[in-house]
Amino acid sequence: MILERMPPRICSLFVHRAVLRQAHSSVPPQPVPPLLQTLQRYLTALEPLLPPDELQHTRKIVQKFGCPGGLGEKLQPELIKRAKHSHNWISDWWVQWAYLECRQPLAVHSNPAISLPKRDFTDWRGQLVFASKLIAGVLDFKAQVDSGKLALEYMRGQPLCMELFPQLFSSCRIPGPKHDHVVHYGRPRRGPAHITVVRNYQFFQLDVYNSDGTPLTESQIHAQLLRIRSQSWKTDKQPMGILTSEHRHTWGQAYTRLLRDKINKESVRLIEKSIFTLCLDSPVMRISDEKYSSRMAAQILHGGGTFSNSGNRWFDKTLQFVVGEDGSWGLLYEHATAEGPPISTLLDHVLEYCKKPDRVRAPLIPLPMPKKLYFYINSEIKWDLEMAKQNLDILINDLDIKCFNFQRFGKEFVKQLKLSPNSFIQVAIQLAYYRVHSEVCAACDIASLRMFRGGRTDYIRSPTNQMLSFIRAFDDDDAVSREAKVQLLREAVDAYSILTEQSLMGQGIDRHLLGLKLQAIEEGLSLPRIFMDTAYGLATHWKLRTGQVPTNTDSVMCFGPLAPDGYAVCYNPQQDHVHFSVTAFNCCEETNAEKLALTLERSLRDLQELFQPTV
Repeated sequence: MILERMPPRICSLFVHRAVLRQAHSSVPPQPVPPLLQTLQRYLTALEPLLPPDELQHTRKIVQKFGCPGGLGEKLQPELIKRAKHSHNWISDWWVQWAYLECRQPLAVHSNPAISLPKRDFTDWRGQLVFASKLIAGVLDFKAQVDSGKLALEYMRGQPLCMELFPQLFSSCRIPGPKHDHVVHYGRPRRGPAHITVVRNYQFFQLDVYNSDGTPLTESQIHAQLLRIRSQSWKTDKQPMGILTSEHRHTWGQAYTRLLRDKINKESVRLIEKSIFTLCLDSPVMRISDEKYSSRMAAQILHGGGTFSNSGNRWFDKTLQFVVGEDGSWGLLYEHATAEGPPISTLLDHVLEYCKKPDRVRAPLIPLPMPKKLYFYINSEIKWDLEMAKQNLDILINDLDIKCFNFQRFGKEFVKQLKLSPNSFIQVAIQLAYYRVHSEVCAACDIASLRMFRGGRTDYIRSPTNQMLSFIRAFDDDDAVSREAKVQLLREAVDAYSILTEQSLMGQGIDRHLLGLKLQAIEEGLSLPRIFMDTAYGLATHWKLRTGQVPTNTDSVMCFGPLAPDGYAVCYNPQQDHVHFSVTAFNCCEETNAEKLALTLERSLRDLQELFQPTV
C-alpha cells in the first residue's frame, strides 16, 4: 500500500532495490583462492615466458613467499577476513588500482569504443531521426533497470550479478591530482532528468522526462534535437571536451581552474549529472570501403582529432552515444564504472527497440527550449585547451587501428570440431603474434566475474606450455605431421579452456596476486620480493591485450594497447564470421597493427585448412 501512494519514479527505485537484494541473495560472494594453488599456477604461467635459470630463481622466491611462516601465509588470512566483511574483497581495490589511480589519458588508453553497423541514412535529417529513436531506446532500457524488470542474466545456469546496470546512468568520473573518483547521481529520490547533447563542440541540457515523470516520445525528442541543431551552427567554439582527453594529473589541475568560475561549474556539473551524453558528429572525409570500419572505430574511440569530432566528447562520462551524419554510430564508455557484457545487453536492447515503429505522437504541450551550456574561457583555460589539443592529436596520430571481418568461418565451424570458439581464436592470435615476433609474450584475455557478488573481471593468461608447443610445431612441416599438429592444437585449446574455467569460477591468479600485493601495502609492509622480481614485471607487461565481446550484432569493439610496445586485439564471433580490431602504437618500431591483422587472417585460414586440407 505504501508503494501505491508514491510517485512512479520513486516507487520504481524501491522496487529496483528489492529486486537487487533478491538477485544478491542468489549470487555468491567471490572466493579468495587458496594461496598455494595461486602460487603454483603462477609458476606454471611463467614457464612459456622464462628461460630455465630465471624460472628457477623465481621459483625459490615464490616458495619462500608461500612457505609455512612466510609472508604469503600472513597476508592470506587478512584477505579471507576482508572477504567476510566486504561486499567484494577485490573489486573496489581493482577499480581503484587499475582505473582511478591510473594517470594515462582516458582517450585511447582506457575507454573502449563499440562501432555498430552503419544505418541507412546519409545526412543530418536521418541522423536526428535515428538519434531520437536511440535516446528513446536507452530511456526504455533505463526504465527496465529502475523498475527492477530487467531480466536476470545467467551464465552456465548460474545467475549473474546485475549491480553494474544502474551505475551506467547519471554517473561520471571526476579527475583528481593523485587519483580520480566516480560520482553516481542516480541514487537520490529524484535523479537527473536530462541528457547532454553535444554538436559542433557545444553542449546542451536536454530534459527527457515530462513533469509527470513519463519519458518524452520520439517525436518530442526529435523536435528538441532540431532546436539544438538550430542553436549550434557556429563552428568557432572552443572544444571544451578535449580537456577530458588529457593526462589525468594535467586534467585534474585544469578541472580545478575551470570550476573556479560559477558558469563553468554549473555547465560541468550538468554534464556530469546527465543520464548519458549524445554526440552528434559532423561528416568526416569519405574513405574507401576497405578502410571504412577502421576509420569509424577510430571516430567512436577518439573523435578523429581536434579538426574533426574530438571536441564532441566528454571522456569522463560513463556512457557516450555517437551518431554521425553518414550513418555511422556507436558507443564509448568509461571503464571504471562499466564492463563489456552489461554494455552489450544495453546495445542489444536499443537495437531491438530501434526496429519498432514510433506509434506515439507528440502531445500538444510546449516543451522548454534545450538549455545551452556556456563556458567562460580565461587565458589559463585557453592555454590548457591548446595543450590538450596538441597532446590529443599526438596520441591519435600515434594510434594505428585495423578492423576487419574474417568471413571464412565463425563459431559454428569451431563448434563442429568440438572445440571452444574463444579458445580456438586465442590460439590463432598467439600463432599470429609468434609469426610476427618469433616469441610468445605476456598476454591477457578478459574473464567476467559476474557469477559473484560485485564481481568485475580477472585475466586469463594466454601463453601456456601447450600453446607454445603447438605454435612452434605448426610451421614445421618437415618434422611434424598434420595429425600431430591437430593433436597439439586440441591440447592448446583444451589448456586455454581450463584456464578460462578457472578464472570464471574465481580461481584466477592475477586478482589474487594483486590482492596480496595491496594487502601488504595496506599493512605498511615492505613490498614482498615476489612482486619486485623481474619475472613479475615481465609477466605483467601485457604486450598482448585481448577481449571477446560477443553480441547479437555485427559490432566491433576497440581499445588501445596496455603497453607502448604492445597490441590490443578485440573480437566478436558470429555464426559464420568474426569481427576483429587490432591496435598498436606507431611510435614503437617493432609493432604494426596491419601486419598483425594480416597475419591473424592467414593464421585463421591455416588453422581451418589443418582440419580441411582440401579447402
